[in-house]
Amino acid sequence: MNHRVEARLVEIILYGSVAAVLVFFYLPIFTLIAFSFHEGRYLILPFDGFSLDWYAALLDNANARVALVNSTVIGLISMVASTIFGTLAGIVAVRYRFPGKKPFLGLSAAPLIFPQLLLGIVLLLWFSVLGRWLDFNNGVTTAIIGHVVYITPFAMVIVAVQVFNFDATLEDAARDCGAGDWEVYRYVTIPLLWPGIFSAAIFAFLLSWGNFYLTYSLAGSTRTLPTFVFSGIATGSSPLYPAMATVVFIPGILLVMLADALRRRAARGGV
Repeated sequence: MNHRVEARLVEIILYGSVAAVLVFFYLPIFTLIAFSFHEGRYLILPFDGFSLDWYAALLDNANARVALVNSTVIGLISMVASTIFGTLAGIVAVRYRFPGKKPFLGLSAAPLIFPQLLLGIVLLLWFSVLGRWLDFNNGVTTAIIGHVVYITPFAMVIVAVQVFNFDATLEDAARDCGAGDWEVYRYVTIPLLWPGIFSAAIFAFLLSWGNFYLTYSLAGSTRTLPTFVFSGIATGSSPLYPAMATVVFIPGILLVMLADALRRRAARGGV
């Protein structure tokens, strides 16, 4: 077998493996989207026909609207808090030396490898003890706290990569021109780190928007989009729930595309 044939074979294996992984990952998702347009009342094959009736029914469903509002509120607040904490932690992790830095980094990164289900159970036990002591029940607030605990390390890593590639001489030049520390951060550091911060914010929102395990454990009786879909599919097979799942999935894809477009623009020097 000559070199060209071997290279071609390796290329086929690599591209074939990638294609197989993509099919394995996206086929269930696109199947779910297809079922959201199913005309019949049950998720069965073959299709009875295509219809948008289930999206209309979704808009008329009061529980679905409440779940949408809850997911949006939890996602936005978790995004803002996680991005702020993650940005500060990312800057500290890369730029500063201090006693206990290694334990700090280890503890900060722990949620990255901690299973969500186990983290949710641990936080549930913690909030149960605090709830009995301080007389409160699990709900939106406890879900937000759990999301922030889980998501912040992801934001920290994304921003830390941007900080690591940051040219600090630009800050030195600004100081040489008479800028103070706050002015340097406001007009030089933050704008140049903005692509990473924005990407971290998008990623944080998506992690919260589609989170099931932590929300299921910590939100109490509050319903969000993932828990609403789960409860519906667990008790029935109406196409209403694939329609809701599609509503969750499509905005996520659009936000990822937006973040990638801004990242590419920043790489070309447009931001």
